[in-house]
Amino acid sequence: MKWLICSDTHDNLAHVEAMLDAERDADLLLHCGDIVSPFTLNYLAERFSKPIHLVWGNNDGDRWRLAQIAQRWPQITLHGEFAELTIGNRHIALVHDQAVGKKLFESGQYDLVCGGHNHHAAIERRGVRLFVNPGTLYGTLWPATYAVLDSERWRATVRELPIAGSGPA
Repeated sequence: MKWLICSDTHDNLAHVEAMLDAERDADLLLHCGDIVSPFTLNYLAERFSKPIHLVWGNNDGDRWRLAQIAQRWPQITLHGEFAELTIGNRHIALVHDQAVGKKLFESGQYDLVCGGHNHHAAIERRGVRLFVNPGTLYGTLWPATYAVLDSERWRATVRELPIAGSGPA
């Protein structure tokens, strides 16, 4: 299975679309927060029909409307500040803040920990455990990046979008 991992979209619909176009065969999407506006979550759900797991970020302003939109789409699970899930035989933690994510990774309790917030993509491996910060899909001040995880080979890579940033911060 191919998993998309992204964070910090900050309403950049062009980059959301570019990622989804590039990764049409993805089976699952993990979003580490800062979607920001309800219209962006709706846009994502309209274009990705497979499971979407997401957590709050520090810039998700209208959480009530975001939660309402999440409830309309059966493929979306909005976990709140923290997600702990099992997919296949993998134990996964999903948070927004990369520093919190690193502490969870250090705990050794999870096969995969994903966190964003700082907009800098990074992958760390310890044995079979992975920490993935997909960077930012916003991509105006930093490159627009996301991560792809091959869940069968248990390998993650960061991918950079070849388009310039646009949209509000």
